[in-house]
Amino acid sequence: MLTRISALIACLLFAGCGGAPSLPPADPTTGASTGGDASEIDQATYKIGPGDTLEVFVWRNPEISTSVQVRPDGMISTPLVEDMVAVGKTPSELARDMEEVLSTYIKTPSVNIIVSGFLGVPQDLVRVVGQAQNPQSIPYREGMTVLDVMIAVGGLGEFAAGNRAKLVRRQQGGGTTEYRLRLNDLLNKGDIDENVAIEPGDVIIIPESFF
Repeated sequence: MLTRISALIACLLFAGCGGAPSLPPADPTTGASTGGDASEIDQATYKIGPGDTLEVFVWRNPEISTSVQVRPDGMISTPLVEDMVAVGKTPSELARDMEEVLSTYIKTPSVNIIVSGFLGVPQDLVRVVGQAQNPQSIPYREGMTVLDVMIAVGGLGEFAAGNRAKLVRRQQGGGTTEYRLRLNDLLNKGDIDENVAIEPGDVIIIPESFF
């Protein structure tokens, strides 16, 4: 009886038996609530952010093709194109804007841009804090799940209380909602029902175990 009471008290203290609601699992046919070809989606819909590395190819003009990093002010400068805003644009949108500027110097320029180093727009980053092997912010991509995020951060740390983890999600109109995550069950027991879909701006908090 004392053991059961102690367990109940611990449960209430650490919100391990209730508290925050659970999220539904991701669609097993796609790995998330929305599917698609990630290799295509990344370049087609990814919003460029400060610190991203861009490969700029100008067809038939290798002398002005270059690799450039987006500055903290959100701009880039390349040969013949100075101080152009890149942040918040997709690679295709930025390429079209560069073509407009280059048309002053080159007849019918054709620009292709590939994002080779991803950091992402700050509000779209997915953040993992606490007892992960490598806590960090990673760029959101469509179709991302909790399992994708945990693989990116190297899994749980040695002292992680994975089944007491939380996902904090911002809501439209302001405010946030907390959901419980059972990361031990997902990563160590293969419980795919715990593999929920991730949204831009989500924060995963992994607490430390108490012995």
